[in-house]
Amino acid sequence: MEASNNLSGEKFEPKNKLPFRPRGLSDKKNIPRTSEENESSQDPQLSNHPKSPKLAEENSPSKENLGRSRGQPKEKTENAAKKAATASGTTTAELPDFIIERNKLFDKLKRERDAEILKKDHPAINVTLDLGLDTEGKPRPLMPVAAKAWESTPGSFLRHVDKSISSDVVIAKVDGKMLWDLDRPLEYACQVSYLPFTSAEGRNVFWHSSAHVLGEAAECQYQCLLSHGPPVEQGFFYDMALPEGQAVTQNDWKPLNDRASRFFKDKQPFERLHVSLQNLKEMFGYSKYKMYYIQNLLPPEGSTVYKCGSLVDLCLGPHIQNTGKIKAFQILKNSSCYFRGDKTDDTLQRIYGVAFPDKKQMTEHENFLKEAAKRDHRKIGVDQELFFFNEVSPGAVFLLPHGTLIFNAIQKLLRSEYQKRGYQEVQSPNMYDVELWKRSGHWQHYQDDMFGLEVEKRKWALKPMNCPGHCIMFGHRERSYRELPLRMADFGVLHRNEASGALNGLSRVRKFQQDDTHIFCTQDQITQEIEGLFDFLKCIYGLFGFPFKLQLSTRPEKFLGEIETWNEAESKLKDALNAFTASGGGQWELNEGDGAFYGPKIDITISDALKRDWQCATIQLDFQLPQNFELEFMTGDAPVKAKDSSKGESDTDGTAATPSSGTKQPGPGRARPVMIHRAIIGSFERFMAIITEHFAGKWPFWLSPRQVLVIPVMPVVNDYVEEVQKLFKAQKMNVDIDISGNTMQKKIRTGQLQQYNFIFVVGAQEKEARSVNIRNRDDQETQSKGELIPLEEAIGKLKALKKERRLINKI
Repeated sequence: MEASNNLSGEKFEPKNKLPFRPRGLSDKKNIPRTSEENESSQDPQLSNHPKSPKLAEENSPSKENLGRSRGQPKEKTENAAKKAATASGTTTAELPDFIIERNKLFDKLKRERDAEILKKDHPAINVTLDLGLDTEGKPRPLMPVAAKAWESTPGSFLRHVDKSISSDVVIAKVDGKMLWDLDRPLEYACQVSYLPFTSAEGRNVFWHSSAHVLGEAAECQYQCLLSHGPPVEQGFFYDMALPEGQAVTQNDWKPLNDRASRFFKDKQPFERLHVSLQNLKEMFGYSKYKMYYIQNLLPPEGSTVYKCGSLVDLCLGPHIQNTGKIKAFQILKNSSCYFRGDKTDDTLQRIYGVAFPDKKQMTEHENFLKEAAKRDHRKIGVDQELFFFNEVSPGAVFLLPHGTLIFNAIQKLLRSEYQKRGYQEVQSPNMYDVELWKRSGHWQHYQDDMFGLEVEKRKWALKPMNCPGHCIMFGHRERSYRELPLRMADFGVLHRNEASGALNGLSRVRKFQQDDTHIFCTQDQITQEIEGLFDFLKCIYGLFGFPFKLQLSTRPEKFLGEIETWNEAESKLKDALNAFTASGGGQWELNEGDGAFYGPKIDITISDALKRDWQCATIQLDFQLPQNFELEFMTGDAPVKAKDSSKGESDTDGTAATPSSGTKQPGPGRARPVMIHRAIIGSFERFMAIITEHFAGKWPFWLSPRQVLVIPVMPVVNDYVEEVQKLFKAQKMNVDIDISGNTMQKKIRTGQLQQYNFIFVVGAQEKEARSVNIRNRDDQETQSKGELIPLEEAIGKLKALKKERRLINKI
């Protein structure tokens, strides 16, 4: 199971990954990527070129340049660099030569491309607008609009749309799949929808565009070499190399903010252009960072660049119409980082920022950041003595006793559910011969992200996921259909060689454990297994107070297996999702074409107390690993003549991913199992970070490492305090006592700061009556004087509170 072990949802991926991938698009690499394939919050800047010939190769002039053909002067484009420099407070003469030459080449290529498009036919095309849901939550009717290919833009249709909708639009989407610049002409008949800033994709585009503005300001201020600038979970950043190894300081923030503000007032348009590989090398030859991306990560046909003011940047986009859409902008912090996250590479400067389409949202965001800082799991982890890190083992957590109590409580919960739901817990080796990883397909792609070692002249690697080992366990003996579904659970320790610059508290670590399960079943059992997993999700997430959303990702363009198999599997997943919705589980979303090449998947996103979304779980069907490991079971059916195994598996269109060469096909009376990868909480470490911030360190009783603190009124009752502790500990509760020389009030205050669920204050009266005076952490009325309860009754009530795993701290 390739689960995420970081708060931003980032996946286990090779270090040479492209520096930008738009959210919502997935890797199509022929490699098992089986668990939390949630897109990285630090979306890279150069990948996933459009596959469709209609979308990919042709480039479009901006609305401004099309307007020029209707009478605007040519000088408007030729003087763009000069005007952008003037608006930024920088004269053209003050810009370094590399910027001037780069921008001249862009302007030349842009004029040539605009001329080509003007010569094209501009036939009428059928375009409909999908304006989403109305105020009552009902779909608005589709709106047909008159349009011409290579001329009409999604932005031009907004004049037909009510201002209450159009004023919030950030970006367009074509046919529900491809994000599209508002000023980029359409190329064929399609359906256009619009995304506001409040949508995840719209916000990502807005922050990505804002990162370009930050890059422009930095180039003007420092004359630096830019690396890349993606959107992240709460804003964006840009990495750069300053001349002569200079460092960014906090004194630089105001000048950068001031420059950016001038760019916003100037309403600089974002202009898109596809550039050949040869011209890209000429355009960015001055920067070894851009050249690295060009030489190592781009396809032979080149890539797109975007111009904004004086900045021309290598980027897939898309972007907002112009910088005037940005109404509030703020630099948040700066730090140093390594190029490509590799500590052996150059040290760069990183500047973080955030931006919004109105100032009110900035104020709300500032309040959010303050609350998030209070809830930071790294701070609470230290304050409550839950865990720490040490340079003797970077990225591996030292889980202290209180942190281990939380870990064990979560694991106990999962184990209790495993027993109810027919799971079998197993243990598999931590280290495997690399031949196993070559067979699974991981070694060819991920070896740099695995910890390798050599023992007795053999190469080994610590496991970063459990799925290949579980395939070995399934295939080690003959299997019958009577054993299926076989639900194999594993809490084994995993290791991933994350870049040191990416390590971040519990949210991104190198050593972790997860609630990993692989279900081996028949095709006919898929629906019931998925329905069972939905019930499992409701059970676990409900205990933590997490609402969750489901999204189905279907067959991509390149895929393994036969279309009929995919169609049947997707149909079963849809049936399970619809049944879940019908039972009150909420609506699910369809993400067409974004499944892994080896099977469709369901992504599950939870929402925490701050309304932040986290992906912890993914349910993934896998048709490849059972084939790679030649897994099979006896079907119980009468043997029939086997298929010609020399033909392999393919689809009717011939677009399937190539199956493993030389794979033996099941014989008569045998069949391949379907493999379902699933994790509910994912990485324990990452999940602990999420729930720490979700609860703000105020743990529900069943999960709390500090359930009860017993405090004496005077030393003479210390023996009763110790007796109370012993009685509650006998019921497996986490009970501490404070019989130190501090005053009673100081003891109570200390217990409150440490977030004990209940504080028992006992004196002579309580000792004589064999009772306890209980102060409830979450009930202010009990703080001055608690509720007097008989000792046996208190034990019974707290036992029930723990057993029922209630969220509310009340007896």
